[in-house]
Amino acid sequence: MAGELTTKKEQEEMTVGRLKSRPQFLAVRVGEKRRGGFFLLEVLDRKEPDTEARVGFTVTKKHGNAVERNRMRRRLKEAVRLHAGFAMQAGHDYVVVARRDVLKASFKQLTAELKARVENKPKQKRSSEDRSRNV
Repeated sequence: MAGELTTKKEQEEMTVGRLKSRPQFLAVRVGEKRRGGFFLLEVLDRKEPDTEARVGFTVTKKHGNAVERNRMRRRLKEAVRLHAGFAMQAGHDYVVVARRDVLKASFKQLTAELKARVENKPKQKRSSEDRSRNV
């Protein structure tokens, strides 16, 4: 039911680990990319289904000064904590690369898009044989 408080045990089950080192972030870059209006979500399957999902946040300097970048990061962290953490698959790493529009978006829009990007896998690309335009 909406608005219901979760128990301590349920909160522990929904927790998501953190990516902390540069090599961890770089490893995720080879995974799949899910583009959105507010951010890019990079996902890597570590092939370890027994481990918890981990998430990291990236906000580049081209998106503003330190105050703005920290605000973007805080908004994304809270969105993951409240709405998207439960949808993240165990054994996967996620990196959220923020875009400047994160500052302008309502929190409801931000969480809806984040949840959709985490849950939905991108469409499979067609092979070069299927893409032939010769009929």
